[in-house]
Amino acid sequence: MELFGENGRDGVWTVMANVMDPESLNRAFDGCVGVFHTSSLVDPGGLSGYTKQMAILEARAAEQVVEACARTESVRKCVFTSSLLACVWRQSYPHHRRFPTTIDENCWSDENFCRDNKLWFALGKTTAEKTAWRAARGRDLKLVTICPALVTGPGFRRRNSTPSIAYLKGAHAMLAEGLLATADVARVAEAHVRVYEAMSGGAAGGRYICYDHVVRRGEEFVELQRQLGLQSGGALARLGSDNGDGQTARFALCNGKLARLVSSRRRCTYDAYHPISHD
Repeated sequence: MELFGENGRDGVWTVMANVMDPESLNRAFDGCVGVFHTSSLVDPGGLSGYTKQMAILEARAAEQVVEACARTESVRKCVFTSSLLACVWRQSYPHHRRFPTTIDENCWSDENFCRDNKLWFALGKTTAEKTAWRAARGRDLKLVTICPALVTGPGFRRRNSTPSIAYLKGAHAMLAEGLLATADVARVAEAHVRVYEAMSGGAAGGRYICYDHVVRRGEEFVELQRQLGLQSGGALARLGSDNGDGQTARFALCNGKLARLVSSRRRCTYDAYHPISHD
C-alpha cells in the first residue's frame, strides 16, 4: 500500500478487502465502474511454493470477485488477469507438422495434463479464468481476460517471487517448444489500460495474450534466471546447455489480437491530441 503514497492523493484510495468475503468485496467495489482483478497468491516456499491448494483457492477467489462485480450496482466492467500458462499446456498436439502450431487466445491449457504433471500454477490460472467466465455468463457485466507471459521488470520479482518462480515449472519443455515468453510489467500495465478503455465502445472482448519477447536460446534463459534472482544450480540452470538450440519449435505464440487493439488505441489517442488539418 505504500506504493500509493498518501491515501487519497491523485484520487487513489487504498481499501482493504477479503477476496473470500462477498460482503467485503461489495463494500470495496461500491462506487467503482470497473475492477481490475490482478491479485496473486504469495508464499515464500520456493519452486514448490505454489501448491495444489493454492490453485483451488485461486479459482474460489476468482468466482467471489466476479460475483461481487456482478452484484455491485456501480460496476460494469472487469479486467481479469490470467496467465499465458492458461493457454499453452496441452498433450494432444501432433508431433510431425511442417509448420508450427499457433498458440493464441483461442487455446486453453488441459487441466488434466496440468494435474498429472503437477503444474499447479498453470492449473490455478486455467481454472480461475474458466471460473471467472462461468460466473460472468448471463450477468450484466463486461468481462475481459488478459493472459500475460512471465512478467519481468525492475523490482517486480522482489515483490512477486512466488508466481515468478512457480511460472517456470516446466520451463525446459516451454523453452524447447517455443512457449517460454516474457512480458515487461509496464507493457502488461498498458495492455490492461488499453483493453479497459476499449471495453466502453465494445471494441474489446474475450481473451488477450500478452508478451513482448519469446526466449529461444539457452543463454537467454540463463540471463532471465539471473535477473529473477534464481539460484544457478539445479535443473533450471542446466537449460542453457541442453535445450536443443537450433531446433525448430513445434509452436508459435501469437498476440496479434492485443497488438491490433493497442495499436488502434494509440492511434486514436494520437489523433485526439494531434488532429490532422486539411487546408
